[in-house]
Amino acid sequence: MTTATARRRFPRLAAAAASVVLLASSTACTADSGPGAEETGSGDTATTAAAEVIGDVPEELREFYSQDVTWSECEGDFRCASVTVPMNYADPDAATVELSVIMAEAEEEARGTILINPGGPGGSGYDVVNQSLENITSDRLRENFNILGFDPRGVGRSTPVQCLSDEEMDEARAEYIDPSTPEGLAASRISAKEFADACAAETGELLGFVDTASAARDMDILRAVAGDEKLNYLGFSYGTYLGATYAELFPEKTGRLVLDGALNPASTNEEVTLGQAAAFEKAIRAYVEDCVTGSNCPLEGSADDGVATIRQLLASVEASPMTAADGRPVTVSTFVSGFILPLYDDVNWPVLSQALETALQGDPTYMLRLADISADRAEDGTYQSNSTVAFNAVNCLDYPMVSDDAQMAADARDLQSASPTIGKYLAYGGVTCEAWPHAPVNEPHPIKASGAADLLVVGTTGDPATPYEWSEALAAQLESAVLVTWEGEGHTAYGRGSQCIEDTVDDYFVDGTVPEDNTVC
Repeated sequence: MTTATARRRFPRLAAAAASVVLLASSTACTADSGPGAEETGSGDTATTAAAEVIGDVPEELREFYSQDVTWSECEGDFRCASVTVPMNYADPDAATVELSVIMAEAEEEARGTILINPGGPGGSGYDVVNQSLENITSDRLRENFNILGFDPRGVGRSTPVQCLSDEEMDEARAEYIDPSTPEGLAASRISAKEFADACAAETGELLGFVDTASAARDMDILRAVAGDEKLNYLGFSYGTYLGATYAELFPEKTGRLVLDGALNPASTNEEVTLGQAAAFEKAIRAYVEDCVTGSNCPLEGSADDGVATIRQLLASVEASPMTAADGRPVTVSTFVSGFILPLYDDVNWPVLSQALETALQGDPTYMLRLADISADRAEDGTYQSNSTVAFNAVNCLDYPMVSDDAQMAADARDLQSASPTIGKYLAYGGVTCEAWPHAPVNEPHPIKASGAADLLVVGTTGDPATPYEWSEALAAQLESAVLVTWEGEGHTAYGRGSQCIEDTVDDYFVDGTVPEDNTVC
């Protein structure tokens, strides 16, 4: 599989006793009892949503908006449920999809519910609430709002995209084919076709309906199920695109939406990849400059020397794959996936130094562990989510992709220029969707969301995955948005240590205070 950069929040990584620690995996919950409902034993059924909550919806969708949802206690102090939505909104009487949701109830009287999406596409909002809620939201937010995490259609515990077994996923992630040669490009196309065929066979009809617009329509049903007349929403990374799409489809139902680490919805897939290449190169330089001026840095000499060492290491792994302590091969594709993960948060830079140090000594074990964390692979070899395959499935529907040989070669040169360190490993991604069994259903376009309430776009100047310029672009497109800037390193801003950002976002959610446009933290 070609290397792809995920656009989602990742856990902070801890280095201890020469090991990388992954946040504990979650356990599945049963669906049975509801927020605010009284206990009746095995499960409680939520009151059917009132007409004023449902709002103006097509008659054929009313049964989904007014459905009785059964909740149960799960994961300790949370409540879980399954919500039914139509697979195809153009034919809602046909097949349906089940969405897995988890609710953290407000510690005080709830002012409403905030839906949360960590990005991806393919990230699990269920896992964020279950595993990381205190790290990603403030005490004040949790005191005042119910927080609802959900796995979007095709993702995780919801009706999922399925493609490969765990063993097959290991093989696919380890595979590296250089597509810059005619032979390599032909082999890449064969591999991509096999992957697409497997997804079609294992997933079936759902594979054609995991696009972002359909997921945004699902959020309006979740809004009604939660009992809110307006949608309150916290979206990170790809979640900003999902939130902006909701605002475009349902401007009159927008409440308070925070879009942190924005995608530019007008960008093509090729523009997204090029922007990420340049931003990651900037992040690599920032990491190396910090590393060589501190202690315990595995890189010697100047910042230029340090970057050169990393490039030489990647070239060496490409030419001769390494072997980890467990005997698994570490190709350059896997190595790059591990290498970029700590760049998502500068708190994780020491972990990257540790992984680079051992890799330079010939041991890629810790770099492989980082790649496994990125792919949600547990140490026992099982994959805790389907984030990798869901990422591809959603993107193939959301973006028309260039697969012309000459144009992909030209794009590859641009990527190499933008990022001499990792640009070549981001190239030829259009091959992935060339054989996809479903055509794209979206064309990138500016989103204005005319008539929406005041929206908050948050951008980080040193963001490697969603470059700051994208937040500027989204804020400019949305007619009612203001831009808040965090001058920092890493992916997204809220929940990463800036008191200024935390106060600005919390004041907006809790008090309805809209900051001045172009506020800088």
